Amino acid sequence: MKYDLHTHSKYSADGFLEPEKIVETGMRKGLSGIAITDHNTINGALKAKRYETDDFNVICGSEISTERGEVIGLFLSSEIISHTFIDVVEEIREQDGIIILPHPYDNLRKNGIHLEKKEVKLIDGIEIYNSRCMFQKYNNDALHFAKKNNLIGVAGSDAHFAREIGNAGVFISEGNIRNTIISGDLCPFGKKSSLTNLVATKLIKTWRDLSHSKFRPID
Repeated sequence: MKYDLHTHSKYSADGFLEPEKIVETGMRKGLSGIAITDHNTINGALKAKRYETDDFNVICGSEISTERGEVIGLFLSSEIISHTFIDVVEEIREQDGIIILPHPYDNLRKNGIHLEKKEVKLIDGIEIYNSRCMFQKYNNDALHFAKKNNLIGVAGSDAHFAREIGNAGVFISEGNIRNTIISGDLCPFGKKSSLTNLVATKLIKTWRDLSHSKFRPID
């Protein structure tokens, strides 16, 4: 079984894809399931849940912004309200979710969280491969940290476009996907995304920000 554990729909500020399209593309590319992890919302994942089948699973997730960087919660049942690192961790735990740090060493994005030794126990795992990390060193550093601290290592495409879906993820054996991730009985895989995709995402977000500012009432 093959899962992509990091994707974005149009419900992300820099997203573009319809949730149904994500599911359709995942199926076409031979995935067994996908995690939709929109920025600061689970709306995209909830919409995508409507298109699940017996052979394709949608994991409800979110990539939450905090004062220290981003945190992914997987297997969520409601929105994460907090935006401080500790409170976000607690909210995910309260939902029996899994806590993952995405692209923690990507110095270009500068939104990864670097944990102190005493904080490692707060999370379940980190992304040891993110397709949108432009330099392999960033993924290598994450892998080294995971091994050093006995953390689960996962992977995801960080897809914002259909062509990116399935670029990275994990192979697992048959069974409950949540339990398998927690046990660490998985095998990450991945390939790098094109720089074109990152530029296109930046343009989409900039256009939306400008459009929002243009029509914002002036006090």
